[in-house]
Amino acid sequence: MIEQRQLGKSTWVFSNEVRLLSSAAVVGPMEGEGNLADSFDLIYNDLYAGQETWEKAERKMLEDVVGKVIEKAHLTADEIDLYLAGDLLNQNITSSFSAKSMQIPFLGVYGACSTSMLSLSLASVLVDGGYANHVIAGVSSHNCTAERQFRYPTEYGGQKPDTAQWTVTGAGAGLVGKGTRGPRITHATMGTVTDLGIKNPFDMGSAMAPAAAKTIQTHFEDTGRTPKDYDLIVTGDLANVGLPITRELLEKEGYRLGEQFQDCGLMIYHAKQPTFAGGSGCACSAVVTYGHLMKQMEKGDYHRILVVATGALLSPVSVQQGESIPCIAHAISFENDG
Repeated sequence: MIEQRQLGKSTWVFSNEVRLLSSAAVVGPMEGEGNLADSFDLIYNDLYAGQETWEKAERKMLEDVVGKVIEKAHLTADEIDLYLAGDLLNQNITSSFSAKSMQIPFLGVYGACSTSMLSLSLASVLVDGGYANHVIAGVSSHNCTAERQFRYPTEYGGQKPDTAQWTVTGAGAGLVGKGTRGPRITHATMGTVTDLGIKNPFDMGSAMAPAAAKTIQTHFEDTGRTPKDYDLIVTGDLANVGLPITRELLEKEGYRLGEQFQDCGLMIYHAKQPTFAGGSGCACSAVVTYGHLMKQMEKGDYHRILVVATGALLSPVSVQQGESIPCIAHAISFENDG
């Protein structure tokens, strides 16, 4: 009898003891002054992290967090079979340059800001399928490198509307393997690209909200679960524009999400910080999940959570050519034993 490993067309089921054996999160100074400062493994006191450029600083953050996640799992780099990573810079240079220094077999992954859960989903598949014993999934972003690539260099001082978001500076990583410690990774619902014609690159929340709603609805339909089955359902970086839109879209489909529906981009900063609508970037969902949420699960505050990382699949060229912004969201269910 063939074991059922897929629900519907979009959700993978991990029936073996696939777990997040360890996780780590490092952040920049702005994030270190936010709501979740006590949840991070390392806070850098400046945006350069002791490096010559912001791009090198982002690379160091990713290298540092991978080192920490290996150390926390009581393993060595030689025991890591694969390293999956992605970032926001052209051709994943942060990830590939970090892989060069670590010399772990590497698969570059790109899903914009959804890369955290995309890479973790793929890592779980590889472990569950027996193709690897230990796989690291890591992502990074940096406010200044993202601004330089997607908008205007920080030195330009361009004004932004209130709908704009603040790219999180930091890196997060999780180590997937089979064992008895750490939360189980039970399901992964893979999103489809959604595009409702929004063209404003300073309003990512509105663009990504339909993708988040679609993936959450698909997860419920595939698994037969409801919002009440989760202690927390958290999106990646919809912030204060996209979160209420997603809530409204789901309510129209009959899914009423209460106080357990939150967003990483709103959780990481406090209201007095100048972050416009809230946080974004690959590291947004990663540092909140691999730092704060995993600590909350370890303490027993949460038994089952659904993390839905969201991503806007635009580029400077597509924006300049007047294209709309296609978006995607990927979800992973984490569960404690018992």
